Amino acid sequence: MRLHRNLCFSVIDGLTLIFNEGNYADKVIQQLLKRDKRWGARDRAFVAETTYDIVRWKRLYAEIAEVKEPFDRDNIWRMFAVWATLKGIKLPDWKYFENTPTRKIKGRFDELSKIRKFKESIPDWLDEIGEKELGNTVWTKEIAALNEQADVILRVNTLKTTKEKLQAELFDLDIECDFIENYPNALKLKERANVFTTEAFKNGFFEVQDASSQLVAEFLDVKPGMRVVDTCAGAGGKTLHLASMMDNKGQIIAMDIYENKLHELKRRAKRNGAHNIETRTIDSTKVIKKLYDKADRVLIDAPCSGLGVLRRNPDAKWKLQPEFIEKIKVTQQEILQQYSKMVKPGGKLVYATCSVLPSENQKQIDVFLTSEAGKEFTFVEDKKVLSHKSGYDGFYMALLERKK
Repeated sequence: MRLHRNLCFSVIDGLTLIFNEGNYADKVIQQLLKRDKRWGARDRAFVAETTYDIVRWKRLYAEIAEVKEPFDRDNIWRMFAVWATLKGIKLPDWKYFENTPTRKIKGRFDELSKIRKFKESIPDWLDEIGEKELGNTVWTKEIAALNEQADVILRVNTLKTTKEKLQAELFDLDIECDFIENYPNALKLKERANVFTTEAFKNGFFEVQDASSQLVAEFLDVKPGMRVVDTCAGAGGKTLHLASMMDNKGQIIAMDIYENKLHELKRRAKRNGAHNIETRTIDSTKVIKKLYDKADRVLIDAPCSGLGVLRRNPDAKWKLQPEFIEKIKVTQQEILQQYSKMVKPGGKLVYATCSVLPSENQKQIDVFLTSEAGKEFTFVEDKKVLSHKSGYDGFYMALLERKK
């Protein structure tokens, strides 16, 4: 591979914003890709994937390059040189790469790869919490899996098309997809492609949604005609899945504390042809209390550490702090206590997170079931999805039923 100056400069600019300004990687990359209209798909892929790669391995590359935060531009060029050397890319004779110690880089890589926190490029505290909660063997496998690049998975919108038809339509555009066993609405891209420019996307035939995330709506056991509340709906990935499973029949109340996310959900629902969704902003406890004992099904896709989705958000491990995890656990339990009251007798509740930590998952359910509000519920089943076993995001979901 030959390195092109303007593409490399874009990567360096992007990394400066991510590492030093605290900007979110996905937003920075979106901006970078608008820089030059002449860039082709391969150029854009280089910028996006190289930026994500260096963000993902920040600690390892900084250690090898012997640089410390805050990084100046020279530091970031040194990290870039480490990335290129480890990828086997020949460095051009630019001033930024003068005196790059290629052999030393490879030696340092071999040496540091024996220590998990460097090998997997994670903060000390995260390595400690992962080992404490999952055990040494499982955590070693899981964090390695969470450092792999995520596949692109589509969820077919069955309100508008079928899996077979969508697969054929994308095949005509040279986008090849495979079915995934045990994931009824999922298609996995064989190679990464920009699916958002396709007519099929514009017509609402699919959404991009990881395979593990697609399990959550199914777990809720919805039927057409029910009243379903999605309490932490966000921009509505799971809400839209529920609408398609309910065949547009019945009512879905999608709630969130962020109004802008619900606006995005409305836009997506229109494109999806999902007509049974009503949005409500949680701006007071009244909004929740009005629905006490009224819902056949309640989904709590709770705010969490997001450790299960590090493959698609590699910068999260640098933004996340141990204090946040402690705080979010308190929020999770408060949400469970309050929102569970919306389930009517005989109805069902799913509590889900995209975390792999038991303290955010089954331990929250254990605490809830021994509480006053939780005594109304019986535990039906739960599902722990680990990335190293499934090949997809890490997730947790528990199904509870309210006693009649």
